[in-house]
Amino acid sequence: MSFRVSIVQQSLAWHDAPANRDRFARAIAPLADQTDLVVLPEMFTSGFTMEPEKNAEAPGGETYDWLREQARALDAMVGGSIAVNDHGRFFNRFVLAAPDGAVHEYDKRHLFSMGGEHRHYRPGTRALLVEWRGIRLCPLVCYDLRFPVFSRRRPGLDYDLVLYVASWPEPRTDAWSALLRARAIENLAFCAGVNRIGTDAAGKEYLGASVVLDHMGHALSDLGGGPGVATVALDLDALRAWRDRFPAHLDADAFSLE
Repeated sequence: MSFRVSIVQQSLAWHDAPANRDRFARAIAPLADQTDLVVLPEMFTSGFTMEPEKNAEAPGGETYDWLREQARALDAMVGGSIAVNDHGRFFNRFVLAAPDGAVHEYDKRHLFSMGGEHRHYRPGTRALLVEWRGIRLCPLVCYDLRFPVFSRRRPGLDYDLVLYVASWPEPRTDAWSALLRARAIENLAFCAGVNRIGTDAAGKEYLGASVVLDHMGHALSDLGGGPGVATVALDLDALRAWRDRFPAHLDADAFSLE
């Protein structure tokens, strides 16, 4: 059994949601009937903004409608994170839309305090697992990548594919690549990391390095530093066979999160 995941790496227009939605719509249009899941970067409509008062949208707003429209057109799940104003509280929210109009939401748990994110957004309080076309997905956002306990959450094989959408700047690109490999290996799971490229309004540069990794940490696709779209067929039978042969999760520590 295989599952097709597409990663989309683009530069972002700062605080210009219509321009960004248009850019991504053009980039993913050729994926119609060619994929099962399309993953966009963190805050793909605005860039990594600390001005949610001006840029966040309400749940069910224009980008929600856009994601549903893209999912229907492509016959695939489509998602990435956006700034959301949920009854006066701001969240960095991963929104996944399905072709039937269903929407799944995950709020970023670990806020990047060194960038002031904690002063503008609320942290999420729950993890999310989504089942789709025979695979279990775990959507996470950027800084979450640095916290392996939350990426695993509890021993056992809760998911088959973990997704990290990011605005991960150039000076820490090596850490991005190393941590993605670690999360794939330690969780015996496929891992997709989708980062942006270009330069934001603060002058921060982003080098992309978006990848899809197998459960051994091997790159199945690597978009490097330029704009692009890559689709990878994940071999779920190979994943399950490896878990049977090397069930390291059975020796994991038991824990729970508050």
